[in-house]
Amino acid sequence: MKYSRSRLIFLLVTFVFSLTLILGLKMPSYAILQSCQIKGFRLYGKVQIVDVFPDIKIQAVNSNPDLRVKIVDDNPNECGEWQIVQTFPNYKVKFVEAFPDLKIQFVNNSPGIPRSQ
Repeated sequence: MKYSRSRLIFLLVTFVFSLTLILGLKMPSYAILQSCQIKGFRLYGKVQIVDVFPDIKIQAVNSNPDLRVKIVDDNPNECGEWQIVQTFPNYKVKFVEAFPDLKIQFVNNSPGIPRSQ
């Protein structure tokens, strides 16, 4: 009986640890966002919206974003500034409803990492 209880505890701890790792990999890291990068891509520049083979999966939200995005016509040089293009993008994004790499909020001013981060 003692062996089975310790084995059960071991399995439970292993399961919780594994679940934490899996969920942690899906959430953007504070350190990555501080440098305005995720998955090796700068979070500003020329962006193409695609349906297949995205570099980053994003979800548009109204509150608690990881990044505030401002759409600009040219010179997207600051964190959170995106210029939507059809050719020669810096990276490609796909809008998803679940399991995003990054949650964004579209804004008219003050793009970048929210101060609450």
